[in-house]
Order: sequence, then structure tokens, then C-alpha cells
Amino acid sequence: MDDRPSILFINQHYWPDCAATALMLTDLAEYLAEQGVDVHVLCSRGHYLSGAMEVPAEETHNGVHIHRVRATAFGRETTLGRLTDYASFFASTLRRVLAGPAYDYIIPLTTPPLLPLVGAIARRVRGQAYGIWSMDLHPDAEVAAGMFAEDGLPARMLHALNNAGYRHADFVVDLGTYMKRRLRDKGVAGDRLHTIPVWNRKDDVTPLPHADNPLRTELGLEGKFVVMYSGNAGVAHRFEEVLATMKRLDGHPDIEFVFVGEGPKKYRIQSFADRHALSNFRYLPYFPREDLEHSLPMADVHLMTLREEMAGIAVPGKLYGIMAAGRPALMVGPEASEPGETIQISDAGRVVDPSQTDTPAQALQDTLLSLYRDDALRTALGQNGREAFLEHFEREVCCRKWASLFGSRLNGGSEVGASPQKEAVVGS
Repeated sequence: MDDRPSILFINQHYWPDCAATALMLTDLAEYLAEQGVDVHVLCSRGHYLSGAMEVPAEETHNGVHIHRVRATAFGRETTLGRLTDYASFFASTLRRVLAGPAYDYIIPLTTPPLLPLVGAIARRVRGQAYGIWSMDLHPDAEVAAGMFAEDGLPARMLHALNNAGYRHADFVVDLGTYMKRRLRDKGVAGDRLHTIPVWNRKDDVTPLPHADNPLRTELGLEGKFVVMYSGNAGVAHRFEEVLATMKRLDGHPDIEFVFVGEGPKKYRIQSFADRHALSNFRYLPYFPREDLEHSLPMADVHLMTLREEMAGIAVPGKLYGIMAAGRPALMVGPEASEPGETIQISDAGRVVDPSQTDTPAQALQDTLLSLYRDDALRTALGQNGREAFLEHFEREVCCRKWASLFGSRLNGGSEVGASPQKEAVVGS
């Protein structure tokens, strides 16, 4: 390493992987490298979906030094395989961090769940300064999903370990107000918390008109009103109301439900559609990032869902791609959540809060049909979303906040790429 400020990010996934955290981290790491920071990433050789990936152990890509450790690569097909991958990557990462060079900061993300603890151990053993990029909260997510009992021994142990990682960090980057509140409840001091949302790229996804979108033609969607769910169908999401609405609107001559992606709830959704022989439904695999310019604007309305108990634990980043595409978001989930508030404040769509109605499936159907019938309303909501995206959730805007944070930490507020006072940082 040279005299430039040095940062090591740690996450299970990185370029060329397609995981959402890999995409965000790749954007940020390459941005900081462009600003003159000596950026390193420690990740696995596994692929988010399929397991193993043919990639070198060491390489430099777009100015970022990538270090890939050996770990199991069973993928996401089974819970046991996923947990084994988590444990293997954690152990390999800890060995590498404790035996490797010091950095001005190491920044673990939250995949796998105990990764923040690597920072706490490195501080204790060798005085390493560290921050945390909190993408999700664990084991909060597992407790909310019913995998652990809140007062059970596994949850208590995991809370204690993860909370120690958070409380000893020099700073924690959260994704919004609701996550910040939960982190404060874990004992993280308010002056160590910094809110920086995740993002999308303004030139990667634009409000492309349907007539100019070749993907609609390729998929036979000309003349269809496309209701899309794009992204992970995971434990943080609810689909009861969506499935009921799909069944009620089956056979509608115009409306087509298009799901894109993967996730643990994909099988349930696909099985429901097969069982009821839904004629206006299809499930497509993930599109490569370079194809998002066509896939996201392909929709007329984008569906989002979030379980009420997940507010502040998981913050679906898919909203910002929807806003970038200039399409209205239709969310089933709590109004009192990061995406719920963003949609309402920006007037970028509609929120159906199941806790506010006795018939949430009917409310979703009614709201969807009102958007279907009102072209002008959809256009206005989409424009509102695009404007809010450009102001608050665009890559350059959010990465500048990261650069400012590092500048204040490394250089006393000067430009992030300027020469730091390393001796005042490492071991602080």
C-alpha cells in the first residue's frame, strides 16, 4: 500500500456477482478509487445464486484491489448450505484480516450476518479502526421471520455478538430513519450513526417509453399493462395480498403479472400460479445489470412488499430502481417504514398498509385497478419518483456522502483523496 488513504471493504459478494450488496459495493469501491483512495475488497469466490464462480484469487478491476478467500460455495439452495458458506467465509475472512496488512479503515457489510464482529475482533487484537455498512440487521431479521425465538438462547447469543460489533465501531452507516432507531436501541451512539441510502445509476435506468423498449416486444408484452415484481422474493416480503390479487385478475385481457428474480419464496409464488393455472403470470430469471435499462421500464407499475415487523431491519433497495425508471411503485407493507415514507413523501406511488384495513387484498386490487385506468396519474407519479431519485438516491449523490464521511474521518474534512494522517487513524 502507498500513502493514499486505504480502505478494506468486506462482503461475501462482489463483482462480477449479481447480489444487490455486490452491486452497491462495486459502485462505491470504484467511485472511491476514482477519487484517489487505495480501495481493497475482501470477498468470497462464490456466486450469490449458483455457488462457485471461476474468478482469480487476486485481481485489480477498475482501480479496486480484489482479494478472494477460499470458502465453501454451496449457494442458496438449502439453509444448511447457506449457513455453511457463511461460517466458512467468516473464518477465512477473520484469518485474513488478523494476519494481513493494516488499513486506515476496514468496513464490513452485513453478509454474512456476524461479519461486523470481524471489525470488533480486529480492533481488540491489533487496534484496527473500523466502520460498518449496515445493509440488514441480524439476528433481528431471523427473529422477525420466525426462525429464532426472541428470548431463545440462539437469538440472545447472536444479538450479543452482533451488538458488540456495532457498539465498538468508529461509525455505522445505516440506510434510513427506521434502521437508525433500531441501531440506537442496540446501544450505538447517535454521533456514530450516518444515514446514506443505497442507490441506482441515473444513466443505467431511465424512463424509457414502451415503444422504444425492445424487451417488451421480445417477451410478447406489446399492448399489455405490466405489473412487475423485480428482485429477491425473500423472508422480509409478504405475498398474500399479491397472490390473491393475481388470482382475482386472472384472465384480464390487458393485465400481465411479471416476476423477475429469485429468492426463498419464489417456489411458493410459482406453485400458487401453477395450482390455479394463472394465465396472465410469468416468472423470469434475473436480468444482467446491463439489461436493467430495458427490464425496469418495461413495467407500467412496480410491486413492492415488506412485512410490518421488518421495518428498519430490511430496506428494499429495489425502490430506487423503480423511481429511476419513472414508474409508480405500489407497495404492500407498512406506511411507517423507509420505503413507505419515501413513496408517500415523494408522491411516487401508492402504499397499501395491511394494518390499516380489514381487507388488504381488496385494497391492493382496487389501488392497482385505479392506476391501470389512469394514465395521467401513473405518468405524474413516475415523474415525481424520477425527480426524487435524482435528488436523493442517485449513485453520485450517495457516493459523495460516503466520500465526505471518509474525508471527515481520514483527513479532518478535506478531500477524501488527499494524503491522510494514518498514524492518527489506525489504532484510534
